[in-house]
Amino acid sequence: MKRTIDIVITVIGLPIALFLIFVCIVLVKLSSRGPAIFRQTRVGMHEELFTCYKLRTMYVGTHNAPSHETTASAVTPVGRWLRRLKLDELPQLWNILRGDMSFVGPRPCLPSQVELVEARRARGLYAIRPGITGIAQVAGIDMSDPQRLAKVDAEYLNTMSLRTDLRLILATAVGAGQGDRVAS
Repeated sequence: MKRTIDIVITVIGLPIALFLIFVCIVLVKLSSRGPAIFRQTRVGMHEELFTCYKLRTMYVGTHNAPSHETTASAVTPVGRWLRRLKLDELPQLWNILRGDMSFVGPRPCLPSQVELVEARRARGLYAIRPGITGIAQVAGIDMSDPQRLAKVDAEYLNTMSLRTDLRLILATAVGAGQGDRVAS
């Protein structure tokens, strides 16, 4: 049922999302050199690796690390705006259609985040698809505290429901959470 709802919401919202993605791509391209779409390998369901798509918010050449290990100076001016409004996540609709992700679930991490991968494995979190948003994101918990993050993500695993998903999607849409924090 969750997968069907993900697809239906994505297909319904795609015309608006495509327009917004196009506008954001133009802004990214006008503001800094490099591709507008950022691709990064992430850990997905059953610990399978997949390519996650986002609008590029950092300068080309920024090291491939979690956001909380990246300095704020790496984020472009347009990128700060995209991150604040969470528009950088829109290309992940493609990940949802492909079955790599869901709207709600644990945020997919990098394979290099070994402590987080192990903490999530211990709590059975790789039994579900990672999400664009989740309990931890709405609560403002980022990936800098892997044990706490995995514990909160596990709360979602134990309370998953359509009602919970809709509540988290709505909370994200109205601005709950701060997105991925970058180091100062």
